[in-house]
Order: sequence, then structure tokens, then C-alpha cells
Amino acid sequence: MPSFEREDLLACPRCAGPLRALRCEACQLQYQAPGGIPDLRLPSDARTEGVRAFYARAPFPGVSPRDSLAALRARAARSPFARLLDAAIPGDAQVLELGCGTGQLGLFLATGDRLVVGADLSRPALELARDAAAQFGVGARFVETDLRAPGLRRDAFDVVICSGVLHHTPDPRAAFASVARLARPGGVLVIGVYNAFARLPQLLRRAVFRLTGIAPFDPVLRERAAEPARREAWLRDQYLHPEEHRHTVAELQTWFGENGVEYLRCFPSALFGGEPDDLFARSADTWAPESLLSQLSWMGTLGGEGGLFAAVGMRRDESP
Repeated sequence: MPSFEREDLLACPRCAGPLRALRCEACQLQYQAPGGIPDLRLPSDARTEGVRAFYARAPFPGVSPRDSLAALRARAARSPFARLLDAAIPGDAQVLELGCGTGQLGLFLATGDRLVVGADLSRPALELARDAAAQFGVGARFVETDLRAPGLRRDAFDVVICSGVLHHTPDPRAAFASVARLARPGGVLVIGVYNAFARLPQLLRRAVFRLTGIAPFDPVLRERAAEPARREAWLRDQYLHPEEHRHTVAELQTWFGENGVEYLRCFPSALFGGEPDDLFARSADTWAPESLLSQLSWMGTLGGEGGLFAAVGMRRDESP
């Protein structure tokens, strides 16, 4: 099994001390790495353990047994967001994906000299990610940890991606504060959460599903009709999840400000006609009324695929 060569990127989740051979040099706690995946997860509350058990039963995103690296990258490249993200990240960046699940985004981004670390609290998902990285010859590495007490060094990463995760934590605002500290000063954070408006179509579909057992008008389920594992993973994640929150652009801008992060932009754009060529470029404006109207329009553009949007920010040098 591959080892985690960059131990300098890890830290003790209990005291944030440095690790040597997975032993904390500060508190002397010894950690293990079953199957080459460091286990840096502390016992957690019942709600978090419920989410962890949920994903242990159906790792997300689902993985097709017929997947190849070319197929995975072709699938990711069909996403405008993934293409923009890949284009914006420097070729030699240290990239962290928190809540990586089965690692498909990280495997797509792990090109050139990039160092990609995927972290998740679901070991079954990480094992699938590890096996795919080995099968495809991709140099990504994976860690089992909870983003609220991460076993990762602060101020270490050029780009921190946390998409589809915070809205499944008991306290997303507090969880974001833990995530923000992992980016280096000047580093970029990409935070994807369910939008309070764009999520409404999915909430209606979910209500019908809970009443009838039928998930109506779901384009993702139709697209995955021939891929049972990926279809089941989507069905569970979107219709049966035990913990979910929804957020607005203004809410994420508040989180950014509280944690010394400069808001750059959203994807899709929160300005009409403002789609970026550079995902990490500053938005031309942040006018609240236009942002609100844009988010209402996302019900039509994002509602078919769950209503997820991304906010991008840069950590300031003076952040805590």
C-alpha cells in the first residue's frame, strides 16, 4: 500500500502538534494508517457519527466498476466548474480537498506537479479513492479525518476545496472556521454548499419521494440509469440524508469576513452576465439586490442537480 510521504502536511487532530511517524511530537498520541490511509479522526458527536455511518453504507460520489482515468476525466471535464477550477489552480500547487468522498474531483485535478490531498471521515469512500489512484497511476494521497478537528497542518495549502460538505455538518459556520485555517495566507478557498433558493426544486422532489417512494423529474437519476452504484449514491445523498442545511451568498460572505477571508466571487456568478474566465478573479461587484435575483434564477439553472453553488475567497495575511 502507498504511504503518506508528505507527513509535514499532517497534524495531530487533538492538539495540532506536528507528527513524526504518525506520533504527535507535542502530546505523544500515536496514530495508525490502515491500508496506507492515516486515521486522524477523533471520536465525534452522535450527529456526525450518523453522517459518517450514512456514507459508509453508500460512498459518494458513486463509482462505476468500468471507470478508467480517461472516463473519469472526461466526466469531470463536462462540468464547467471543474474545468474552471482546473484552469485556475497552478500546476505546482498544494491542493486539499476536504470531504473528498471517493476522490473523483481530486483525481481529476492531480495532474502535473500538483500535490493533491483528499480528506474525508468515511473510510470506505477513501479506500475506493486510494484504489482508484493506484489503478490510474495518479499521485493523490488520502487521510481519514473530521474537518472540524482536522489532522492537517494549518497554513499549509495553496488551494482548499470543500464542496458539498459543510451543509452536512451540525454547525456549518463553525466548521468553516476550521477549514479556513488550513489555507496559507494568500491561499484560495473554494466552498460549495446548497443554496437556500436553488435547493427548493430538490426539496419538492424529496417531499414527493417521501410520500410515494418515487423521485420525479430528477435529471441525474435519468442520466445514471445504467450505472446502479452511482445512481444509488445520488438517491441516498439527495433524498435520504440525515443532516442538511441551506445557505445564501450573503451568509457565506459573512463567514468569510469573520475568518479573515476576502470574498472573490461565486460560481455560478451572483451577477447577471458575470460568468468568469478565471474562477479565482475578483468579481466586478457585490451588489446585494442583484445577488438575490441571481440566486432566485438558480432555481432554474441549478435546481435540477441539487442546487449546489460555490463561493471563492482568498485568505488574508492578517487572518487568525
